Amino acid sequence: MDDEDVANRKVSFRKCLEHLSGAGKAIGVLTSGGDAQGMNAAVRAVVRMGIYVGAKVYFIYEGYQGMVDGGRNIVEASWESVSSILQVGGTIIGSARCKAFRTREGRLRAAHNLVQRGITNLCVIGGDGSLTGANIFRKEWSGLLEELAQNGEMDKEQVQKHSYLNVVGMVGSIDNDFCGTDMTIGTDSALHRIIEVVDAIMTTAQSHQRTFVLEVMGRHCGYLALVSALACGADWVFLPESPPEEGWQENMCIKLSENRARKKRLNIIIVAEGAIDTQNKPITSEQIKELVVKQLGYDTRVTILGHVQRGGTPSAFDRILASRMGVEAVVALLQATPETPACVVSLSGNQAVRLPLVECVQMTQDVQRAMDERRFKDAVRLRGRSFESNLNTYKRLAIKLPDDQIVKSNCNVAIINVGAPAAGMNAAVRSAVRVGIADGHKMLAIYDGFEGFAKGQIKEIGWGDVGGWTGQGGSILGTKRTLPGKSLEDIAAQMRKHSINALLIVGGFEAYLGLLELSAARDKYEELCVPMVMVPATVSNNVPGSDFSIGADTALNTITDAFESAILFADARDHHQEFCVPICVLPATISNNVPGTDLSMGSDTGLNAVVETCDRIKQSASGTKRRVFIIETMGGYCGYLANMGGLAAGADAAYIFEEPFDIRDLQSNVEHLTEKMKTTIQRGLVLRNESCNENYTTDFIYQLYSEEGKGVFDCRKNVLGHMQQGGAPSPFDRNFGTKISARAMQWISTKLKEALGKGKRFMSDDSICVLGISKRNLLFQPVAQLRQETDFEHRIPKEQWWLKLRPLMKILAKYKVSYEVSDSDQLEPMHHRGHEEPAAI
Repeated sequence: MDDEDVANRKVSFRKCLEHLSGAGKAIGVLTSGGDAQGMNAAVRAVVRMGIYVGAKVYFIYEGYQGMVDGGRNIVEASWESVSSILQVGGTIIGSARCKAFRTREGRLRAAHNLVQRGITNLCVIGGDGSLTGANIFRKEWSGLLEELAQNGEMDKEQVQKHSYLNVVGMVGSIDNDFCGTDMTIGTDSALHRIIEVVDAIMTTAQSHQRTFVLEVMGRHCGYLALVSALACGADWVFLPESPPEEGWQENMCIKLSENRARKKRLNIIIVAEGAIDTQNKPITSEQIKELVVKQLGYDTRVTILGHVQRGGTPSAFDRILASRMGVEAVVALLQATPETPACVVSLSGNQAVRLPLVECVQMTQDVQRAMDERRFKDAVRLRGRSFESNLNTYKRLAIKLPDDQIVKSNCNVAIINVGAPAAGMNAAVRSAVRVGIADGHKMLAIYDGFEGFAKGQIKEIGWGDVGGWTGQGGSILGTKRTLPGKSLEDIAAQMRKHSINALLIVGGFEAYLGLLELSAARDKYEELCVPMVMVPATVSNNVPGSDFSIGADTALNTITDAFESAILFADARDHHQEFCVPICVLPATISNNVPGTDLSMGSDTGLNAVVETCDRIKQSASGTKRRVFIIETMGGYCGYLANMGGLAAGADAAYIFEEPFDIRDLQSNVEHLTEKMKTTIQRGLVLRNESCNENYTTDFIYQLYSEEGKGVFDCRKNVLGHMQQGGAPSPFDRNFGTKISARAMQWISTKLKEALGKGKRFMSDDSICVLGISKRNLLFQPVAQLRQETDFEHRIPKEQWWLKLRPLMKILAKYKVSYEVSDSDQLEPMHHRGHEEPAAI
């Protein structure tokens, strides 16, 4: 970095501080309503960002009850007071229902308690009821202060100084029942609990040919039930927003019996606790069990998950979401004026946005009103694009029309996996196969990547062949890194032999390179002039054209489990000389480094793996004072896993290729940790991307930290390796792989339909694309266009969205850095939509 760059960064930093100055301001943070995993991560982000910009931040314990009661329920927070809470479920500041706050007298007491501490900024983490209460409080604020002054409890100077209240909300709810955001804090973690149970049930149920009725939470919203059904391939799902049609009892029994006839040993029925029929009468899990036993005689069991869905460690997705939302909430509070309406920080696609709180609450209430009035289509529409997309995808994948009712296209569509395996690949293949069959195509599976393609390892694959694939890790079709360049003639011959009219590629950076080679060969081989689309799937999340890749979420979530034994082994070295031998784990790639997509399949899995490993490390270190763990993650030259894993795990530093560093940076980090060890937080976590620097290796950094930390802290190191690629796919990867692959097949069908009867050869750039999420939109981007956006030497996109979040990780670790607060610091209209196809996480 030259002197000019350094100077520019310093100017940017000064502007950032001036813009976000919180000097003299006080922020109160509370959690209210039902608890949700990830709330603590949000509280941590609010506290640390608030302190970072110079504001005082106060815990308000026990929600609104604590605000009304005051006293020791409102306590100033310190940087250390939110240490080690990222991985803790629930909420450390408590949550309680408060009848008193619903009265003006209660709100009067609450206002008095806040003013006594100078708090005029509220960050409320809760559901629609909690946020509605906050907005009422804000509207009444000036009147409440005037009444307090009239009662002699406050002087005029205090009234004038604290004349208005700013309110920003974050939605913490496992139900994902709040309109205006694609995901609420806690939903992804709740899905983890559900899918863990489903996966466990599937093994025992298949042994005995059983039917399981699984009841999940969702008294007024069926999101958990719907996405769980999508993620596990359930036979039937019951939702409050979309009741089954009249005669559903017979239709469901027919569906179950047909699946048994196809040798399916297990039937899964998922029921939201608030499920109803078209007459608004409850449908219970016991009723469904009695129906199945009476009509079919199947051995049927009911499992009611209950509050287990609220428990456990928050997922990587929820930690990152909550951290992003918490920082954005503080920024929104500091930018607010007396005229600024209360807002809620939301997720739109992959972007943080601010929406009017009142409008979001109103739409949420409109959903319930639509259900009460039996306007179920309106209820689904009002739930939002994510819910509607999930429901439409589930219907297409779960119900197969009889063959004589499917209009045949007379087209053959092939699907292939390329590159390293990534959790979620099988879910993507299942989705593509079933959507293709529903569209009338003959689906062909290509085994063992391009190498198998050239050898003719191609077979027709049917609807039932992909049953049960969603929960399986790896690649059932087999996958290799081999590129097609040397076998183009053989591949063209196989396409001609099997009359392949379109190709869907699921894979990572090798798949992207392969697509480029196929595109370049079109002039020579007319067999390659067919629609081709790639769906990114790699734990490295390095495919150009998409913010996310299938598999990255799973990798991030599973790292902590995989590292548990390694951590224990590292600690054992202290006491057992026999363990003091060189240990090497060979790393694999989950790099999310394919041009054309912000995310690749596998990268989310890898991210979760990193987080879980870091959690275990922290637990291992909790009884050991002054210890720093240095962890090497996968990703090639792509630092996605290291950076996002660091954000999700609360790391002190993360070394990545995209941000060059030198010995001075390393020394600065050591000094930072040395100062940290003087506080009550006497442990540290440092992540290193495997290819971040050829000289500053993991061993070098470990030795440097060990030497410089002598007498202050000791070090342990771990190389995660291939364990980041293993395991069952996370709910996010199952859902993401299913939906994005279904959309890819719809694109193929549209292209083939346009060419029907025209004998069209596909030569244009827009017929060979990468499908991915970019910010808020789902985009099909021509691979020729993405070529310009790719760093081929390092196998990464030239621009990567997640680098904008890198300063956030540093801020929360107490470093002074410049931070670009958001893509838009303005309140957006509730119904804002661009011209592009919206993405729904």
